[in-house]
Amino acid sequence: MGRSLAFLLVQVPIGLAATALLASAACVAALLDRSGRTTRRIGGAWSRLLLRLLRVKVVASGLEHAPAGPAVYAANHASTLDILVVFGHLPVDFRIVYKRSLSWLPLVGWAIRLGGHLPIDRSHPFRARRSLESAARRIREGTSVVVFPEGTRSPDGTVRRFKRGSFGLAIDAGVPVVPVSLAGVKAVVPRGLPSVRPGAVRVRLHPPVSVEGRSAGEAEALAEDVRKIVAAACAADEGGRG
Repeated sequence: MGRSLAFLLVQVPIGLAATALLASAACVAALLDRSGRTTRRIGGAWSRLLLRLLRVKVVASGLEHAPAGPAVYAANHASTLDILVVFGHLPVDFRIVYKRSLSWLPLVGWAIRLGGHLPIDRSHPFRARRSLESAARRIREGTSVVVFPEGTRSPDGTVRRFKRGSFGLAIDAGVPVVPVSLAGVKAVVPRGLPSVRPGAVRVRLHPPVSVEGRSAGEAEALAEDVRKIVAAACAADEGGRG
């Protein structure tokens, strides 16, 4: 009860104020720096600030596995907290693939759209296909992306099936996939952000998985190869689950 009260009376107001301030700054930065790099740095600072406010420590390892060129970073997804961990501690200039409808969310959605992140319109098959083609083109031109290929948050933290779409993007663009394991998230936020408790989360980058020689029809197999790497790492870091 005391932790929930502190969350509502202290952490939420401070977090909302910081989000409004830094999202506004990110929108202005996006207009001045069309590359999106300044907006990305502001997003990283915002994420680290919120994690510190929530008293969540992030232990990052395997950062040497981030390739010099563009890549698709595929992470498991257990909580909204995952987004803060990735933005705050992934040491590369990346964009996320997001639902186009989020573009209209005040401040945060505007910052995402202006910052050059990759919208996917799933409201119509033709629009979805065009969105994916545009995203693949951006990746080929040098933009790294972060995806959560489970498609939705895992309710119990178990690494679930990775959907093939993101891996088809990597094959189409001819860039490697970097598995990213996020462990310990459910111990910190067992029932969503209102239940957050002090603790540590581990983010680990694994050696890139090459797409060389793979065809579009092998996206499903690639997805499973990457899922196994992520699930095994989560099981090892969390003590047996995956």
